[in-house]
Amino acid sequence: MVQIEEIRNSFVARLKQSLAEAGIPEWGAGVRLAKMAKVTPKACSKWLNGESMPGGAKMLALATALNVRVEWLEYGRGEMRESARPAIVEGRTPPRSFDLNDESGYTGVLQLTARGSTGDGDDNPHVEIRGVMAFKSAWLRANNLNQKNLDVIYANGHSMEPTINDGDVLLVDESRVEPKDGQIFAMQSESKGTIVKRLVKSDFDGWIIRSDNPDKARYGDETLRDGEINEVRIIGRVVWRGGML
Repeated sequence: MVQIEEIRNSFVARLKQSLAEAGIPEWGAGVRLAKMAKVTPKACSKWLNGESMPGGAKMLALATALNVRVEWLEYGRGEMRESARPAIVEGRTPPRSFDLNDESGYTGVLQLTARGSTGDGDDNPHVEIRGVMAFKSAWLRANNLNQKNLDVIYANGHSMEPTINDGDVLLVDESRVEPKDGQIFAMQSESKGTIVKRLVKSDFDGWIIRSDNPDKARYGDETLRDGEINEVRIIGRVVWRGGML
């Protein structure tokens, strides 16, 4: 299992590399980062010291301000900047838009080896690109989905049944990182790794991480106070699933 300390140290190294390439000296970087992410300098100091990591929205704000890919900044996945994003289709590198054919009407989305657990969690210490999955370009446009923000991962486990089954294909929009009541998200939990669960706004305070499986003795709710939702990094919203009926 990948240790949390190792994950944080790797993130710190990438954050400092991003700062250096942006011409921002480490001395005083906390104040600059605080303005970028709209948080306190103390919070940024913790990020730079490896004591904690930004939540999904803050991570995206940092990546945008530093002109790096959020997947690279958070996980070290792929290339540092968007222009160098890799793809593999039959051993060749397709155009950056991954249009499968100028007249085909389809757009390719990266298929990753990552698994989103609908059970106890997946570590995903090493994620690779396994290929490209085709989606109708018109369908993507109709649903306001941008290929640059999309990845395909796979469900693992039974806690989200009957909505999502073990082995289902999941399309994740990584631009949608703000928690929304009733929506399903792929999230990174410090204790469980990558999970796929439904977020429900609590009637009292905070959020509930909920499994759709009705067996609540096995798949019970997890409650997070408002401030704690930032400790669970939202990777993106699950906007489509595909699998056997």
